[in-house]
Amino acid sequence: MESDLIQADCVEATEFPDLSSRYRVHAVPKTVVNGRASIEGSLPEEFFLDEVLKALPAPVASEDPQGPPS
Repeated sequence: MESDLIQADCVEATEFPDLSSRYRVHAVPKTVVNGRASIEGSLPEEFFLDEVLKALPAPVASEDPQGPPS
């Protein structure tokens, strides 16, 4: 999956102990989503995507569920 809305950084945990401590890295790979939710270990792609989607904020509900008038 590729998107201009997604930014990813790869960090060597032993070279950046402050980041490892902040995000409590105990296993690799560890994926941190939006600085708060995290996924540890390697997962099949469909499970990984499910975990990332669960970590995203819920969409704001629209006032009119039917959408704008036609």
